[in-house]
Amino acid sequence: MVSLLPESHRGLTQLGLGPEAYVSGSQQVHGPCNRTHRPADPGALCRRRRDLEPLPFAGPHRAQPWPGLEIHTRDYNSQDVSGEPGARPRRRMGAAAGPRGPAVCTCARRGRMAALGGFGLWRWAARAALGLRGRWSGRGYAAGPAQSPPTFGFLLDIDGVLVRGHRVIPAALEAFRRLLDSQGQLRVPVVFVTNAGNILQHGKAQELSALLGFKVEPDQVILSHSPMKLFSQYHRRRMLVSGQGPLVENARALGFENVVTVDELRAAFPVLDMVDLQRRPKTTPLPPSDFPAIEGVLLLGEPVRWETSLQLIMDVLLSNGNPGTGLATAPYPHLPVLASNMDLLWMAEAKMPRFGHGTFLLCLETIYQKVTGKELRYEGLMGKPSILTYQYAEDLIRQQTERRGWVAPIQNLYAVGDNPMSDVYGANLFHQYLQMVKHDGAQELGAGGLWKQRPSATQSCTSILVCTGVYSPKVPVSTEPAQGGEEPPFHGHRDFRFSQELMEASHIVHDVDEAVQLVFHKEGWAL
Repeated sequence: MVSLLPESHRGLTQLGLGPEAYVSGSQQVHGPCNRTHRPADPGALCRRRRDLEPLPFAGPHRAQPWPGLEIHTRDYNSQDVSGEPGARPRRRMGAAAGPRGPAVCTCARRGRMAALGGFGLWRWAARAALGLRGRWSGRGYAAGPAQSPPTFGFLLDIDGVLVRGHRVIPAALEAFRRLLDSQGQLRVPVVFVTNAGNILQHGKAQELSALLGFKVEPDQVILSHSPMKLFSQYHRRRMLVSGQGPLVENARALGFENVVTVDELRAAFPVLDMVDLQRRPKTTPLPPSDFPAIEGVLLLGEPVRWETSLQLIMDVLLSNGNPGTGLATAPYPHLPVLASNMDLLWMAEAKMPRFGHGTFLLCLETIYQKVTGKELRYEGLMGKPSILTYQYAEDLIRQQTERRGWVAPIQNLYAVGDNPMSDVYGANLFHQYLQMVKHDGAQELGAGGLWKQRPSATQSCTSILVCTGVYSPKVPVSTEPAQGGEEPPFHGHRDFRFSQELMEASHIVHDVDEAVQLVFHKEGWAL
């Protein structure tokens, strides 16, 4: 595993939020960015990429600081006694360098006002609304010869990589400065792959557009339950749906035509929900005689009242879809269950991870096992780390490439995430599958062979782990046996085996901006 963790964690000023950097000594001159660079002409500020000389770096990925130089930052939000912008020293540190050296200083302060027109004004306003201080420094690359069509693409997680709760991670804005061209179009195909599911696809696209400052199309977003569109054999069945948010709208967008929510089931059978004393019925109403039988269960995301959902889902499974009646023996196999989002934990604004839908599934599986003595079975498990989800993402990458007119096939995918148990495990599992397809010529995979593998040029899927979410380098993922020979805790789902190899990321970087720099360097692209 290659570690790209910086020598010191970056502060906000080191994530491109506006302080102006300069270097003491005659070998380099100061410029408005925080990245080390030196123009060929020491008497002028950098203006174009051809004015820059690449810094030497050790190893294939890590750049080293220029020897004998001390980097400072200029803070335009403060002044020293002379009225000039305040200066403060900063530790020297390397940054992942592209094939021609580190990122270009865009000299944003010179064109600050000009950049506020049109698209720039919208992005500047979005940054201000998000509470991000400092100047918008424009695009992170300079005009040059036409770039060849991309042969690689990104699969980006959202929570913990681009956002924390409702706040954008500053490095995400820097990353998309590199990913967008001067017209605000993506330079390479990008698909956002999230295990969230309590939101509509177009709503998530709008949310990302507002946070990242460019237009995200709905078909660039994969929610945890998006692959359920492939399970057409269940689309006409009467399905109980669990979760929160626009449940019915999401179910219908996936193709399910006849759904009933947990709240609707509870309203029809109020005596089933007895945990909350305040919600218990004061009388005992007669159960409805015309309530149609339920034929399956959809688990789209974590519900609000777990005790109610757990009880009513169990009632449906134990009664073979007729919760108003009782059966002497629970049927097995039980009704089909489709579930999405297996994340045990996820990262929001809190300092520690929060329970995810995987925790709810664990509760349901444990209760069913305890009550019946049998294992709860799934007809489909979607979301990362499911291979079906990555196949679905690969197809969206292909469609995006065709729409943009990029003729070169996409050969390498880079999956960036913050959760070793879903993002890293899933990307590595998909990479193994790609190698199997290449070697054995496998043609289909997924629940019941639902996905017919299209001819694909994809050769690899590389996992990149960031440290801005669930994973923390201070608390490394343990894959070694604990004292006494006990196995280390495995946060993955029950149906995915523990594998030390699958949980080891190909690369570890501090944030998504460093991930993009790493990939551009590997692919020979200018930053």
